[in-house]
Amino acid sequence: MQTTKNRWLIAACAVGIHISIGSVYSWSVFTKPLKNQFGWDDGQVSLAFSLAILFLGLSAAFLGPFVERNGPRRAGLLAAVFFGIGMIGSGLAVQAGSLTLLYLFYGGLGGIGLGVGYIAPVSSLVKWFPDRRGLATGLAIMGFGFASLISGPIMARLIGSTGIAPTFYILGTVYFLLMVGSSLYLAPPPQGWMPEGFQKQIEAGTRRPVRDMAQLTAKQALKTRRFYFLWLMLFINVTCGIAIISVASPMAQEIAGLSVLAAAAMVGLMGLFNGIGRIGWASLSDYIGRPNTYTAFFTIQLVAFFLLPHTTQPLLFQGLVFLILTCYGGGFASIPAYIGDLFGTRELGAIHGNILTAWAAAGLAGPAITSWIRDTTGSYAGSLSVFAAFFAVALIISLWIQVDIRRLRQHIAEQGT
Repeated sequence: MQTTKNRWLIAACAVGIHISIGSVYSWSVFTKPLKNQFGWDDGQVSLAFSLAILFLGLSAAFLGPFVERNGPRRAGLLAAVFFGIGMIGSGLAVQAGSLTLLYLFYGGLGGIGLGVGYIAPVSSLVKWFPDRRGLATGLAIMGFGFASLISGPIMARLIGSTGIAPTFYILGTVYFLLMVGSSLYLAPPPQGWMPEGFQKQIEAGTRRPVRDMAQLTAKQALKTRRFYFLWLMLFINVTCGIAIISVASPMAQEIAGLSVLAAAAMVGLMGLFNGIGRIGWASLSDYIGRPNTYTAFFTIQLVAFFLLPHTTQPLLFQGLVFLILTCYGGGFASIPAYIGDLFGTRELGAIHGNILTAWAAAGLAGPAITSWIRDTTGSYAGSLSVFAAFFAVALIISLWIQVDIRRLRQHIAEQGT
């Protein structure tokens, strides 16, 4: 079946949306200027970011059905409106000196734009790339991970040259236009569409056809234990990853003896490895399978978190942190393809939105657990050991779901005979 749409341009448009909303990871650039201008403390400023992540998860869940009903184009445009208003409204909040308005615009409205924008292109991408699901979702979600490398320096320069409020106005306008332009090209493929040559490869036996285990609605998926396995695995992966991100600099100084400048450089490189992990692990998952990919995540991180408190050699310490960040990013990028494998593409966007509530919960849990253990024990070593135990649980779940998948496939095969 012919189509005028180019699936690689669809992927590029998805990256455009994710690079825009991924600027949320650069929120810390605003922290010091806001504190200096208004006298707000770290907790007050960081709450805007926490609210944005909370509303990301909640809006992805509640508006997932909207994305499925109305398609990626309308969903992307809705995301552009919410995120654009959120950014521009944040500028008004700064001009008014109102922390409440900042929470409303950046945390609330901007967070809704984040959630809808995050899931809007993913469902269509999975359908456009039946031969490379992991690569496709990895490309888009890589944009979210790499966004801070692009937006962080730009934000810092704009704040220095124009001020905080004008920076919000400029970025809000630019992101709105980029998201609108990207959304207008988004569309699902025609029914039964396959990439050129893919059908011939299947007939020749060089490629296997895509066989999802089921085609479930979001409500039906919620009734399966596989959904909750995925939710728990993502929750643990994100909780521990966010915990590392939130305390990376002081932890590196305390355990490995890094200088302030060296620790800051490490934090900057973490964003790079976060992005590399998204495209790298997601692409690898096309070859080794999503279940094996998640088992690898948890095995690697179980060992890494166990070693970190005892690693005083600076280069080895940073290497372990970077390895953890690739798994953190890879977990986000691989989950949409995993959902497609288990539940099909019928309502993938809605199911993905429900799964992302794990991100919202983890955004609150990770830093809170780390801070509590640090205050209680007086060091970061205790929290790292706790997170290593979390990964042991996640590893068990990842093996459990593999057994569950094999049983279900056997049941499907028996029904077909």
